[in-house]
Amino acid sequence: MEKKLPTIKEIAKRLNISISTVSRALHDHHSIGLRTKLAVKKLAAELNYEPNQTAIFFKQRKTFTIGVILPNLREEFFSSAINGIEKTALDNNYIVLTSQSHDDLEREKNIVESMKKHRVDGILASISKNTTRIDHFEQLKNYDIPVVFFDRVPDVPDVHSVSCNLYHSSVEAVDFLVKKGHKRIAYIQGPSTLNIKNERLNGYYDALAKNSIKADDALVVSTDLSTDGNTGALDKLLALKKRPTAVILFNDYVALDVIHHARQRKLAINKDISFVSYANIPFMHYLETPPVASVEQFPYEQGARATELLFKLLDPNAKQGLPPYENIVLKSELIIH
Repeated sequence: MEKKLPTIKEIAKRLNISISTVSRALHDHHSIGLRTKLAVKKLAAELNYEPNQTAIFFKQRKTFTIGVILPNLREEFFSSAINGIEKTALDNNYIVLTSQSHDDLEREKNIVESMKKHRVDGILASISKNTTRIDHFEQLKNYDIPVVFFDRVPDVPDVHSVSCNLYHSSVEAVDFLVKKGHKRIAYIQGPSTLNIKNERLNGYYDALAKNSIKADDALVVSTDLSTDGNTGALDKLLALKKRPTAVILFNDYVALDVIHHARQRKLAINKDISFVSYANIPFMHYLETPPVASVEQFPYEQGARATELLFKLLDPNAKQGLPPYENIVLKSELIIH
């Protein structure tokens, strides 16, 4: 027969005291004397008693679990963000349930539904490249499950978010390339559905104007972030009658494909063509010819700050001092390689 787990009721019966007294003794309540506390804890240890977490969760209306939804853990950017999230969650006695959307909207919706059913206390999310509406996140308000978006933030006003100022870094990137003598500067942007694409693009155009360089829309091409999309975007630029001498790339993963493809096209990296990218992933420094610069977006800090904000939303007292929707924006930094 399956052995029954010991309960508070059994401890109370053996010690001839009330169930409430046992509960208070196990929680070191001030109303319980030292002798009773010691007797209860001694018997609990002998019986290998463990608290019924389901009952505790039901009583406190918390599971002490937060859900995290992100595009892909294979990307070091998101792995670093998870480190910041887990450290902050652990400091607050929470555990983290992580799921990957793999940039698939339907998968993202299914994850949200699953996390809702598992009653996570809150959710941190970096949306997929195909997410244009956030109805599946909005419906969580009906279940008092707060959501904080980070890095890939939806282009809507009424959300809590943590992100990096990529407009600022786009301006810095163009200024840097102009000082290097470049006038034909192209930009390979990400999918049009990503709000962050607009911020980078606006910075790119404004920086060209600032440096008295006429914008050429032929120098702006898109990628769906796939290898074929990345290499195809470079091919479009190289097919121009007046090729660019420098290209700003959506992120370091695009840079890996583009640099490899440029080599196959017999171009000397940082001589025939130079690259600047975003993310500043550490392993890029080990490339023989990395981008001349990359934008640091502080993924660990984004993850940690987003988690801190989520815990404020979960704390009724702290929540009262927050604005209706808080948008934390970190300053990015152009790192010269």
